[in-house]
Amino acid sequence: MTEKKRISFIINPISGTTSKKEMPKAIEETFDSDSFQTAIFYTEHSGHAETIARQQAACGDDIIVAVGGDGTVNEVARALVKTHSALGIVPCGSGNGLARHLCIPMDTRRALAIIKECKTEQFDYGVVNGLPFFCTCGMGFDAFISLKFAESGKRGPITYVENVLREGLRYKPEVYEITDDSQTVQYKAFLIACANASQYGNNAYIAPGATMKDGKMDVIIMEPFNAIEAPQIAADLFLKTLTTNSKIKTFRTESIHIHRSTPGAIHYDGDPIMTNSDIDVHIEHLGINIVVNPDAKEDSGQPNQFLNAFSDLFNNINNVREDIRDDIQKSGRKIQAINKLLLRKLKT
Repeated sequence: MTEKKRISFIINPISGTTSKKEMPKAIEETFDSDSFQTAIFYTEHSGHAETIARQQAACGDDIIVAVGGDGTVNEVARALVKTHSALGIVPCGSGNGLARHLCIPMDTRRALAIIKECKTEQFDYGVVNGLPFFCTCGMGFDAFISLKFAESGKRGPITYVENVLREGLRYKPEVYEITDDSQTVQYKAFLIACANASQYGNNAYIAPGATMKDGKMDVIIMEPFNAIEAPQIAADLFLKTLTTNSKIKTFRTESIHIHRSTPGAIHYDGDPIMTNSDIDVHIEHLGINIVVNPDAKEDSGQPNQFLNAFSDLFNNINNVREDIRDDIQKSGRKIQAINKLLLRKLKT
């Protein structure tokens, strides 16, 4: 007789913007009791998901599922690094960065069906100043916005965008000294991101070429930009073309040390924390087991079709602006010619 798979579900009832009331029923209907032994836990405070996950990993669970957003996923995942238990994800947050990178469906029933397949693989994870992260960590503007987002008390992409629009053009870039295994360089930067996976969440691709299996992180340095350049950077972020932008510098490394002039915020998987002037980041190679979608490859998602339309509109606006500029120049030349003709007439 085949031994039952032990699967625990850790549900964050307040993550994201959707109710989790139907989750127990969906779990019961997906996992038959002849093949699976399931348990459901609810988090009650920050850090509780990690505590539960460590407890269940010690009990020998095969899979421990984070039902929530990126913060819940991070809490569960950091309890499972270098254990035999695998991380499962039912994405219910506002960003769902790791789930999207791994092509886990946003639909609850489809995500549960993938967990039922029990197909797992080993992946890298990152560590910033001793804190594990699985998608991205960073400093500068994205950490600043993560802090504002946390302070706002509201969740969801609208709140995030409101903070970005309100603060973006007022944010003062910092100077960073960056040391990897080959050199030390200085950059004045809007933000520095260290990416284990490809995106922040919501299909915003900070590192379109990142993979979680190469033992390296993608380091992205965004140089200061002005209001005219901002829309193109935003479009590139969502269209997986950010690395083609002239304001972006990127490289890959196993570890990095960053020094800045003053202490400040950093974020790990979107959660902000205040740190001192020195930041150390490295990758732990193939240190966590994760349930994968057997029908999809890592990071195979396509750019959002709405944002494709946005990019087309943006390009059309640029074309119209060029046409208007040409018309103004032609009109200016005509006015100059008329003025010259009038002056000649007046002289005669």
